[in-house]
Amino acid sequence: MSNVLFVLLDGAEDHPNPDMGGKKPYECAEMPFLEEHARHRFVTQGRGYTHLFLNEFFTGHPPEIPRGALEAMGLGLDMTDPRRTAYRLSPAHIGDGMVHWSYHASEFSDRLIASMKKNMHILQPYRPEIKFFIGGRAILTMDSDYVPELQGPPVDTPFIEIEGDLGRFIMAVADDMDGITDYPWGCGKFGRQYPPVEGINNLTAISNSPTSLGICASLGYGSVLIDDLDERFPAAKKLLEEGDVFLHIDEVDEYSHMKDPLLKKQVLEHVDDLMAEYFSDVENIIYFVDHGTSSITGEHILMDVPLWTSIETGIPDGSVMELPSVVRTLMQHRR
Repeated sequence: MSNVLFVLLDGAEDHPNPDMGGKKPYECAEMPFLEEHARHRFVTQGRGYTHLFLNEFFTGHPPEIPRGALEAMGLGLDMTDPRRTAYRLSPAHIGDGMVHWSYHASEFSDRLIASMKKNMHILQPYRPEIKFFIGGRAILTMDSDYVPELQGPPVDTPFIEIEGDLGRFIMAVADDMDGITDYPWGCGKFGRQYPPVEGINNLTAISNSPTSLGICASLGYGSVLIDDLDERFPAAKKLLEEGDVFLHIDEVDEYSHMKDPLLKKQVLEHVDDLMAEYFSDVENIIYFVDHGTSSITGEHILMDVPLWTSIETGIPDGSVMELPSVVRTLMQHRR
């Protein structure tokens, strides 16, 4: 039996774009490898965020662990201690009573990270640990029972004052940065995780995002953080000799949030070229999409999403495959 390559084209679904003749970026993209090697086309249910989709995809159940705690695990931060709470921090500008999320934080991420490190002394009584990733985003863990319920990106949200020293820390950074800070959401402690569905073989996740890495870490699977897109592919090829591989292409979603449909189309085409270079001999390939992300508005779209695979199931093409059953069904038919 051959190993399986799972490929997440994060946020690949989209709105029809008037600048592309009313088509979606993935409909315009030239992807001959996908067309040739993933001929069986299905649809499944998208979810509002990647962690919601992936947990249900790999376990058949929605998560009972908040995003911050999952991502902390993906970055190697300890969440087994019940005293620890995790806070997902995303770059934003606070002004006019609103939190305006930023998807162009690369312009100021170095200064933002420096300010956060400078003000970390505010949180020292709580044994804080922090790790940064894409564009100044971060995961903060500390000894605390404070779990605020806060709306996350991409839709701008009313500003809610954060209590205590965590609030002091957030606003100290904002004072340094003329209103820019890393604002928390997805907060919480480690919770119950369901076992993975049967049939997955020694899975390893490869991503630049702690979301995917954290889901796999919470399931006891391996994970490898690789920032550079091109470098993920040879790493995936090598690991595919040892077991199944989950390859996450987060850049598709990022360019959608940046409202750049041309870049979205280009990265899809580049991924297809890399797939042809490294995986032309792989029998079991599953392309999937977790949600729509509009390259017009920059917001997530809750909608049904494509599922393309090389695996023959006997199910008619075009059928809706219920999300909790997708992996179980495909693993039963892997070659």
